[in-house]
Amino acid sequence: MFSRSSRQNRQTAETKIDLSIDLDGEGTSSISTGIGFFDHMLTLFSRHGLFDLNLDAKGDLEVDFHHTVEDTGITLGDAMREALGDKRGIRRYGCCYLPMDETLARVVVDLSNRPHLEFRAAPNTPSAPNFPFTLVEEFCRALASNLRANIHVEVLYGRDGHHIAEAIFKGLARALREACERDPRVKGIPSTKEAL
Repeated sequence: MFSRSSRQNRQTAETKIDLSIDLDGEGTSSISTGIGFFDHMLTLFSRHGLFDLNLDAKGDLEVDFHHTVEDTGITLGDAMREALGDKRGIRRYGCCYLPMDETLARVVVDLSNRPHLEFRAAPNTPSAPNFPFTLVEEFCRALASNLRANIHVEVLYGRDGHHIAEAIFKGLARALREACERDPRVKGIPSTKEAL
């Protein structure tokens, strides 16, 4: 069985990112972005997706967190897309309802090669104490665009900003894990187009 892994490097005037992923891992990770909360979210993403993820990101944090978070999403999307190859034998679709104390989030994924993010949360959704909630959406958008996936994220309810972000990252991980999994009943590429 072929390896579904990828290593990507991205360097701009704002960030320098070195990332590797194995889609068929055990959920081990080594994460360093300089943003403690983001490291925590990506560690959860790795563990719940069963993706082995190594990430070293250096960004212009003196400006703000935006470039580092967005460019990490871009690089992760590129790596996952490469690791999936032609997508033969995968489930393609994944869905997760993820509870986190008072919060419930729903994440649905289609590895369709048609990038789209539908992100629905109340306008007054609270941020985690040290991580703007808007960056959760920016990460999801960068990931969807570069993975070329259709991703729907909805916060059904919640009050605590930390719990809301955590429910989204865990739900995203588990939905992607399901979509990326090999299904022995799937022969070839899971599309009537015979291409994804």
